Amino acid sequence: MSPSQVESARQACERILRAEQAYNIEHSILPGENAIAERLLCRGLELADAYEELQDELHRHPNALQAFLGIVLSTASQWSPDKIALARTAREDLAGVNRQISAKAAELARLLGQRDTLHNTSGFCSSTHYHVVEVIEAAARSRNPRFTVHVKDRLDDLRAQFDLKYWPTLSDFVSELATDAEASDPQASDPLTAAATVSTRPSLADFFRALFTAIEENSAHLHGQLPAQFKVSDGTCAALANCALDLEPDDLVDGPYVKRLRQRDRSGSGSAGG
Repeated sequence: MSPSQVESARQACERILRAEQAYNIEHSILPGENAIAERLLCRGLELADAYEELQDELHRHPNALQAFLGIVLSTASQWSPDKIALARTAREDLAGVNRQISAKAAELARLLGQRDTLHNTSGFCSSTHYHVVEVIEAAARSRNPRFTVHVKDRLDDLRAQFDLKYWPTLSDFVSELATDAEASDPQASDPLTAAATVSTRPSLADFFRALFTAIEENSAHLHGQLPAQFKVSDGTCAALANCALDLEPDDLVDGPYVKRLRQRDRSGSGSAGG
């Protein structure tokens, strides 16, 4: 492209960024994305070649350039290295909570079984729940009016048809909660979370994996707005990351870094680290 075409491409991209900012401000949403957009606007000269590539690749596809820049804003906002660190911590916290649930539920199941034994052998009883349906009804009574309106009568009819021996005991019920929690293995609930946390060691590569996944998720073959065969060059990915994440001079990446990352991921060795 000529210098005038390069400048035109930059202006086109920056118009989109300013429009995104204006919309977010008007609706009081996504301040994080606005901060990313401001970084890109302040470093437009560094991104001139990247904008030229994007304009050349996407100008024939309606809304594709806007969609791509939106992906950059959202990914840099939601999957920056500090946000990814929080996600990893949340995964560890979830595993820890499940371990606690397993241990405490197992202890509660033991106590419930002990109470049943005392009820049956001690000559004493306590006015406590003994049937799982009774617990369900009590739990829903003041917390879920839909249960009372739509479910309670049917469940009462079912309870009347089958006596206590056909139902799990409270101890069995809670034991299952313990077993379920013990067997749990926290898994990412969406593709970007999975991509950003797949490696065993955190690194800047996590952000790029999230970005590549976001691009793939918005591809035409998944009913997105990006062309099905669209691929951002390594150099453009690096430039966008450097500016969007406001990386320190010692942390800046280049095209070869992104190329090596892609090659490692294609070979299946990327999950071991960054």
